Amino acid sequence: MSQTPVIEETTVKDPVKTGGPWKVVLWDDDEHTYDYVIEMLMEVCVMTMEQAFHHAVEVDTQKKTVVYSGEFEHAEHIQELILEYGPDPRMAVSKGSMSATLEKS
Repeated sequence: MSQTPVIEETTVKDPVKTGGPWKVVLWDDDEHTYDYVIEMLMEVCVMTMEQAFHHAVEVDTQKKTVVYSGEFEHAEHIQELILEYGPDPRMAVSKGSMSATLEKS
């Protein structure tokens, strides 16, 4: 009597995208108001108003701010939400969302 071999499936993860932490970096521009940045960060990153205001000041003065640090999948999701948030209705020159990039820590 022969035994049928058991074949187990394994998932190979992309080593470049696994591990962490990954950072979501929000970049400064002249097309979004403080109010927009604060509201967007409160909604997308679930920050308090105080935390979001701190990041709004930092992105304005330092030209970038890290708004999230963690696993790749969640960082990528946060970045997508930022990039899809849309223009600032308070500014006629605002044509789209703010820029956000992913960086491995």
